[in-house]
Amino acid sequence: MPAGTISKKLIEAAEKLRDDVDALSFSEPVTHVYNPLGYAWDAHRTYLEKFGDSRKKIIFLGMNPGPWGMAQIGVPFGEIPAVRDWMGISTAVGKPPHEHPKRPVEGFACTKSEVSGRRLWGLFADRFGTADAFFADHLVVNYCPLVFMEESSRNRTPDKLPASEQAALDEVCGSHLAKVLDLVRPEWAIGVGKYAEGCLQRVASPGTKIGTIIHPSPASPIANRGWASKAQEQLITLGAWT
Repeated sequence: MPAGTISKKLIEAAEKLRDDVDALSFSEPVTHVYNPLGYAWDAHRTYLEKFGDSRKKIIFLGMNPGPWGMAQIGVPFGEIPAVRDWMGISTAVGKPPHEHPKRPVEGFACTKSEVSGRRLWGLFADRFGTADAFFADHLVVNYCPLVFMEESSRNRTPDKLPASEQAALDEVCGSHLAKVLDLVRPEWAIGVGKYAEGCLQRVASPGTKIGTIIHPSPASPIANRGWASKAQEQLITLGAWT
């Protein structure tokens, strides 16, 4: 494809996903829903422009944004120093229409660390050195772009939504994931955690190899004991990495 074609189509797909999820509604206990593809669109678009314009050997799929990562800056697993300093992305970020007072969006000025992103991007930086070297054959995306919060500000993951809301969300997110896989045509699709692996199993074409690595969340006791070495070992055992 001509230069810019894949990234342009990824951006168009992300715009459609942004609008499609905005049209969905969610019931209590969810009281606040953030869509960083809206208020942090510039950073997400820049991420796809810089790093999405080629076929990839491996795509990594996360579940949905973390409160101090993609929810702040619009980049999957968006640990701010990794995105700003390693990827070279820093843009203005707006505000969600209905902001929770305990979960303010501060964009690149946010000082909190997204631990999952710090671990994930830290592994990639250690192994590949530069962002360009990593993204030559890899891409990281999320299945669902939305952040769900309860009145207390507690995070609520997509798998905890009522079945009817999950079904509506899966329809639009699954369609977007299928489009991404069709554009990037990876040899491997790796779920970061079991939920993401299940999404890939539902959507990926038969020729795509599917695997999983343990999620880097600090909520996981296993991830808190040498996550990077465990994840790298899983990828080597699968045959995705050598």
